[in-house]
Amino acid sequence: MGYFREIPNLEYQSPFSNRLSSSSYVTAKNLFRRMKIRDDLQNIFTIFNKFQVAQGARPDTVAEELYGKASLDWVVILSAGIVNLRNDWPLSDKDLYNYVEEVYGLDRNNIHHHETKEIKDANDNLILPSGKVVDSDFTISYIEIIGYDENGDPIYSNPITPTSSNTVVGVSNYEYEIIKNNKKRTIYVLRREYLQQFLTDMRNEMIYKESSQYVNDKLIRTENTRITIPQ
Repeated sequence: MGYFREIPNLEYQSPFSNRLSSSSYVTAKNLFRRMKIRDDLQNIFTIFNKFQVAQGARPDTVAEELYGKASLDWVVILSAGIVNLRNDWPLSDKDLYNYVEEVYGLDRNNIHHHETKEIKDANDNLILPSGKVVDSDFTISYIEIIGYDENGDPIYSNPITPTSSNTVVGVSNYEYEIIKNNKKRTIYVLRREYLQQFLTDMRNEMIYKESSQYVNDKLIRTENTRITIPQ
């Protein structure tokens, strides 16, 4: 991942027993120096495009498609707001099946939860939206306009109570994981015309400012507690 090339370095005292001296240092990436896209920019849709992750696509293949460089996979991950790639990136159908087998085993087709079905009245008015999580015995009653009297006032039906089979549907563990995985396929990605400005801003933020630990723009050195100062 090209992201780690953008992170500046730090030197810290060597923890290894085979160090040459007490003043030996080890150079590593400063993982405490990390970047994210500002929360207030996430809602500016002129900067981002909605993107549908294709079956089997990875961040590097998406970066290749969008920006022409697979090494910019970290831009895709950051702009999508992904923190844990393993949990937040959509799985392929094969990997999803294997995951369900590992987690649920023979219970994969057991009911995970129940959801509402869409119900409309005779006038096509929405009574109950679909996809709401409910108990298995959930019911609903409603009335509808069946006509008008001589004064033009509406005449209402008696309460209508659909059967549970027309109101509620069971969602299996496997179906639940498919639905959850499919939601991950819709991400927001940085538009190509803003890419260079984003890279420039990020690299500027990764530069160290002068301090007691400063070595150069891309390197700081922590205090070595093994070195004693003579009194």
